[in-house]
Amino acid sequence: MKKIIVNEDACIGCGACVSIDPEHFEFNDEGLSHAINQENLDSSDLASAISSCPTSAISIEEDEENCDCKSCECSKENTCGCNHEEE
Repeated sequence: MKKIIVNEDACIGCGACVSIDPEHFEFNDEGLSHAINQENLDSSDLASAISSCPTSAISIEEDEENCDCKSCECSKENTCGCNHEEE
C-alpha cells in the first residue's frame, strides 16, 4: 500500500502543498505540512504539490509497516515493493 510521506526535517512550511492540494495536506501545530488523506494518490493536484515542494520533502512510498500481502494485489508476484519474505 502506498502512502504520502512528508519529511518534517526537510519541510520549511512554505505552504505550497497546502494551497495546491488541501485534499491531502494541512499545517500541523508546528507550522509544517502533514498528510491528512491517503486516498486518491493519483490526483493531479497531489502530483503538482509534490513537484512544487521547494525542498522535495514530499514523496509517495510503500508503507512497509502496514503491508498485509495476504490481502493486497501483490500476494502472488510480491510486486508491492515491501521487504518481506514470501509467505
